[in-house]
Amino acid sequence: MRKKTFVTKEQIDEIKKSFPTPFHLYDEKGIRENARAVKEAFSWNPGYCEYFAVKALPNPFILNIFKEYGFGVDCASFAELAVSKQLGFAPEKIMFSSNDTPAEEYRYAAKIGAVINFDDITHIPFFEKEVGTFPETVSLRYNPGGVYEISNGIMDNPGDSKYGMTKEQLFEAVRILMTKGVKHFGIHSFLVSNTVTNDYYPALSRTLFSLAASLHKDLGCDISFINLSGGVGVAYRLDQTPNDIREIGAGVKKAYDDILVPQGMGNVAIYTEMGRFMTGPYGALITTAIHKKHIYKEYIGVDACAVDLMRPAMYNAYHHITVLGKEEEPLDHMYDVVGSLCENNDKFAIDRSLPKIDIGDTLYIHDTGAHGYSMGYNYNGKLKSPELLLKEDGSVQLIRRRETVRDYFSTFDFCDILDGMDEVC
Repeated sequence: MRKKTFVTKEQIDEIKKSFPTPFHLYDEKGIRENARAVKEAFSWNPGYCEYFAVKALPNPFILNIFKEYGFGVDCASFAELAVSKQLGFAPEKIMFSSNDTPAEEYRYAAKIGAVINFDDITHIPFFEKEVGTFPETVSLRYNPGGVYEISNGIMDNPGDSKYGMTKEQLFEAVRILMTKGVKHFGIHSFLVSNTVTNDYYPALSRTLFSLAASLHKDLGCDISFINLSGGVGVAYRLDQTPNDIREIGAGVKKAYDDILVPQGMGNVAIYTEMGRFMTGPYGALITTAIHKKHIYKEYIGVDACAVDLMRPAMYNAYHHITVLGKEEEPLDHMYDVVGSLCENNDKFAIDRSLPKIDIGDTLYIHDTGAHGYSMGYNYNGKLKSPELLLKEDGSVQLIRRRETVRDYFSTFDFCDILDGMDEVC
């Protein structure tokens, strides 16, 4: 069983002449096709907007692609707000969904007119003290507690999650905010991460639509939007079936027609905040085999490491690996594919069946287009790889350069560490 790559060995060989491995490569054609599919899936809702989760892939070139399709951005920090403002996203297209939020971030979000999504009822007096006047439209994050179960069984345990308010707190928050001049409300919830089922959004919709109908009926508040957040995932493993966004959209529509329309709430906008689904499958980490080691196991050492892709080390997450040019060869060798960090969890694959790998072979690590580069760090003084965009016309554009030693030491602006560094930078 094979997983398809969006680039050939011949293309990568040509790219490597200008950009040595490791590097992240993104597929513009795939990202655009997916953006169009998402818009089509929710076109039944006139107010629909996808707010791309910036944390998944915080690159201005990618954000600008989504801006072309009328999408917004979901931000969780000052830096994400700042880049979104700098790129020209309209205030109403910037959602600020944070938690444990510093006062300066609330102040900046309010200054640029972002839609603020309150994570906790205690943040309301905190915001009032630190910022002052509330905007006319706010969002509130809901956590139903317990376990969240849908048709195919238990999915996750929101009761263990630090995010959101209880139902009672959410109702009280609306009452308070109405006295503070807030006129329009949004409801937001994120209950499950990386679902590979078409049932999650429709099930979550029924939960949130029923809650919205109760708020509207009991408190007389205007619910202007319902934000399904993220959670629509990626089929990382070969035995998983990718989500069908059109079927998901149709399922949300049925819930909308069943619950909201009979309550006279047929003008409520639907928002989503997908990151992983929007870009995950359209990124790959390209790395080269540079060492082979035989002790108690067989190891392939590559020139990438967990700095470039943290998910396997952090979550024991599976990412499929294709050895370019050997797609049709038998998977008759078992390897651990490892990086060079001084940590034994720096492994892209453990006991993975792969074709025979030779020094110099190029490995294509799949589905790194979300939470790949963005989760990187600098442990061991490792420098982050560049990001490249494979354009629709087949050309390649550098959209983030490789880090240098000078970058790594640049925050030591209070000492002379950089003096004489030019020869190694």
